[in-house]
Order: sequence, then structure tokens, then C-alpha cells
Amino acid sequence: MKWLEHLKTINHHKRLVMELCFKLGLYRQGLLHDMSKYSPTEFLVGAKYYQGTRSPNAAEREAKGYTSAWLHHKGRNKHHLEYWIDYCLGEGHKMEGMKMPVKYVVEMFCDRVAASKNYRKEKYTDADAYEYFQKSRGHYIIHPETEKLLEFMLKMLKENGEELTLLYIKKNILGKK
Repeated sequence: MKWLEHLKTINHHKRLVMELCFKLGLYRQGLLHDMSKYSPTEFLVGAKYYQGTRSPNAAEREAKGYTSAWLHHKGRNKHHLEYWIDYCLGEGHKMEGMKMPVKYVVEMFCDRVAASKNYRKEKYTDADAYEYFQKSRGHYIIHPETEKLLEFMLKMLKENGEELTLLYIKKNILGKK
């Protein structure tokens, strides 16, 4: 029955992201968020490695050395910074993070908040997504402006709470009334 628990987790996460996106006026993104998680490539692997307290991708990565579900997912969802990694035009053609459109950075913010709520459950605090970002940022390949905006929103959430942060994002970052 791990598949059913995995489905419940996906549905709950998707609902949380949708609620946040809707509050920000990002209706299309809220509706379409993470639809690839229902594809066999992602869903079956997620069900197999489901644990309930963290992403099944971590367990698959530990078991196989990579995660097929994540490789599929990040290439289809523009709210993931990994979607925006490309070769730079400079000498050596190394990989670098491209600047993300603001609406996808905001969706990434919503995704991280929802993931924290989903996995932390009753232990969730508005600081969780920021703390996870700080712990993980050393390995990100991310454009400096994208990183700055994401960190700003996560820090604002930590310091001012969800309601004020969403109001600020809607008005000042997305420019919506």
C-alpha cells in the first residue's frame, strides 16, 4: 500500500503548492504544478521508495547511485533550478545556472514551503524552508540573481510569517494587486 501513501503525499503537496500559488495569482502554475509526478516514470519509482518523511528520490539515489524519477522530473518542471542549468557562453563551456523568470522562482518558493509542510507535518515552522535552503545551498548550480531572490523570500517567510510574505511577494515581486 506504499503506492497509496505516496499518492496521498503527492496530492497533499500539490494542494499546498496550489493554495500558495492561488494566493499569489499564479493560477496556471498552481493547477499544473508537478503534474509529471503522476507519470509512470516518476510515480512508480516514488511508490517503491516511499518513506513518508522525506523525498523518495533520496532513497532511490542511495539505492542506485542516481534517481531516475528526479532526472525525469527536473527536466519537465520549470520551478526547479536544475531545469535552468545550461552551458555558459564563456571559455570552457562549463555548466552554470541561468537566470530564472521570476514567476518560476516564486513557484519554487511555494514548492519549498509546501515540501517543508508536507514532510515536517506538525513540527513545521516558517523557518524550515529557509534552513533547508541554507543547509543545501553549497551544492546548487544557480544563477546569483535567482539565488538572491529565493533566499530573500525564504528569509522573509522565516522572519515575518506566511501571510505578510505572500502579500509582499504578490505586490512587490509579482507586481499584482
